[in-house]
Amino acid sequence: MSEQTPLDKAHAAMQADLNDDSARLRFYERLSDRELFLLLAKEPQGDDIDPELFELETEKYVLVFDREDRLSEFVGNPAPYAALPGRVIAGMLSGHGIGLGVNLGVAPSSILIPAEAMDWLAQTLSSAPDEVEAQIAEILPPSAPDVLLTALSEKLGSALGLAECACLAGVRHTDGKRGHLLAFINPAEGAERALAGAANEALTFSGLDAGELDVGFFSDSEEISQKMLSVGLRFDLPAPEAPAQSSPTIPGSDPNRPPILK
Repeated sequence: MSEQTPLDKAHAAMQADLNDDSARLRFYERLSDRELFLLLAKEPQGDDIDPELFELETEKYVLVFDREDRLSEFVGNPAPYAALPGRVIAGMLSGHGIGLGVNLGVAPSSILIPAEAMDWLAQTLSSAPDEVEAQIAEILPPSAPDVLLTALSEKLGSALGLAECACLAGVRHTDGKRGHLLAFINPAEGAERALAGAANEALTFSGLDAGELDVGFFSDSEEISQKMLSVGLRFDLPAPEAPAQSSPTIPGSDPNRPPILK
């Protein structure tokens, strides 16, 4: 039996207790973060892709697999596919009334996700944190729950080269309100939106009710950075990889040129 993938494990945890909202959110987080292999009806034409559509009763589905060998096992012969992040596929399907079949018949994580759930996932992933301007009166050690710390650690572990590090600390504002601030130290140019989105997703998929998390961006020379690092919890982000040799563009690999769903 092949080794279980992160998606298999998240699916098993969800199925173990269908009333556990946190486990269900974690499955959808894994689905959105993973690279998935989308079965196509024909080879891609530039940035245009034509997913194979399957009709079950009155519902339509496209099929994805979290490993190439699982796609091959399902099809039984070579077949065209596009390797895309789950979040990109969710955005493609949103509003089209098309659901997602995941690892059907070839893995313990085999599941049919209806179109309504894919619409919800796309909307959740596209939401952005509110911009908050507040005066900080005091920086304190963090008191965030473990579920949020775990979610942040996992999410920031994939933020390759977007900042030197992040630091979570408690804060008291001048109006007396207390909360938490996640400070990104030395962010890469133009990475602020992606980093804020990652923090927002970690908070959303942690399952915390009425959770709030402020996000800030600072250089390591600023006084607040030194204060944050002295009392807060540091998350080191992975360094950028060396540039790879030029290779053909995979549909969907350029966020500014998403694949077109036909």
